[in-house]
Amino acid sequence: MVCLVSRTGRQFQRYNKGRRQVVGCIPYRFKLSSDGKLSDEVEVLVISSQKGHAMMFPKGGWELDESVEEAASRESLEEAGVLGNVEHQLGKWDFLSKSRGTYYEGLMFPMLVTEQLELWPEQHARQRAWMNVENAREACRDWWMKEALDVLVERLSSPMNQPKEEKTISISIETMC
Repeated sequence: MVCLVSRTGRQFQRYNKGRRQVVGCIPYRFKLSSDGKLSDEVEVLVISSQKGHAMMFPKGGWELDESVEEAASRESLEEAGVLGNVEHQLGKWDFLSKSRGTYYEGLMFPMLVTEQLELWPEQHARQRAWMNVENAREACRDWWMKEALDVLVERLSSPMNQPKEEKTISISIETMC
């Protein structure tokens, strides 16, 4: 059985000191060179907001019944239609929600994409686009997501900054229901 429905509602959301906790991913891949080999150039996947006015990385509420890595993976599947390996956390940011006027706590993770789905839960509500880092940074609406992208770029360009052991979480479509 395959379930392609996004979770909705906030009754099972996590909060920390009154701030809703949201988790997101920066889906990335290494671009193929003209000879078909992987290059060092990184592309990241950005998505449109549900109203289509802004570009961002997949993110959403962290629910009580999942780990932070599972939440990050679920959001990437629901909003961007990608599966992959969630890697070591990029950081934590406190930010003001423009739509709600309240502060949120945002945690961001990189996700090395292993599969891009043709069908995904929010495909009719969002657009997705692979971009080079410079274009993605310019297109991304949120300052804290731009900072997370900077952390990812630094990590990928400097092996000394990568953690010795990376925790990877893979999620299958069947576990989404």
